[in-house]
Amino acid sequence: MKLFEDYKNDAPNQITMANGAFYPDILAQACELYKPVLVYFGQLLKVSPSSEMLLKEITKLTQTWMKIQLLRVFRKYVSPNTSVEMLKSKNKIPMVCATFGKDFRPINVVQKKFNERPLPDEALCAVLWEYKDRGQKGYSLTETFFDMFQSKFPDYTIEGPKRAGADVQLKSVFPDYPNPTRPVDFVIRDNNKNVLAIGLARYDSDRGGAQEDDRTGGYNNCAKEILAYTSTKKLKTKVIFLNDGPGLLLGSMWDDYSKLEKINSDRIMVLTLRMLDERLTEKWLKS
Repeated sequence: MKLFEDYKNDAPNQITMANGAFYPDILAQACELYKPVLVYFGQLLKVSPSSEMLLKEITKLTQTWMKIQLLRVFRKYVSPNTSVEMLKSKNKIPMVCATFGKDFRPINVVQKKFNERPLPDEALCAVLWEYKDRGQKGYSLTETFFDMFQSKFPDYTIEGPKRAGADVQLKSVFPDYPNPTRPVDFVIRDNNKNVLAIGLARYDSDRGGAQEDDRTGGYNNCAKEILAYTSTKKLKTKVIFLNDGPGLLLGSMWDDYSKLEKINSDRIMVLTLRMLDERLTEKWLKS
């Protein structure tokens, strides 16, 4: 069977490119979607006596989508040093204000800057639109893989979130698995419910540098951890790393994934969607 490294000379033809939206075509749709967010932000801005109070008012909202968008606008106008993840939790707001509040832009300056921009602000709407599609390429990758796998192996089952959803915790697959927080993206079982493979999936748009090292390093640790457990239990479970996208062509990514597969090519497979038919076989899964 060909290894992942054997495809390197043909790498551009082995990856799948997800469709993206063109600029400035997205502007009309982006402005329509995010104008209510900017209007609401302006209303809260008028009645908030301080930037800290503006943040507290935003976090009182129960409508999750609107709250997240307002927090993104808040971050752009008031506190670029904080992350939206940090601002999401209402319980963390006192800590955020104490730690970062001294660097918040004063509310009167925020009001002035906000009023100087058109409504809707095309530039800000375009920025917010970029957040909208984050993760969508990854969801499309897993959805397509699930469909292709089920078509090729109708007698097997594949479990996990087909698009968005909670990761599968290995503790729920193997009750005595030693790492209770190890998440995976999918689990493949045969018709007797035996676990044939554990899988992780990622769409790499533009990986590189330290991110590149983090990704393959994390995969390396994950693979060794799973194989150590299955070896101890005398299980034949395989590990599949489904990766796709143009990021695979950057830096040393292809070579790094090839090294990952070489840890144990009988038990580890790195593949793209275009390799599935040729490489992911029943013989390999059940060997």
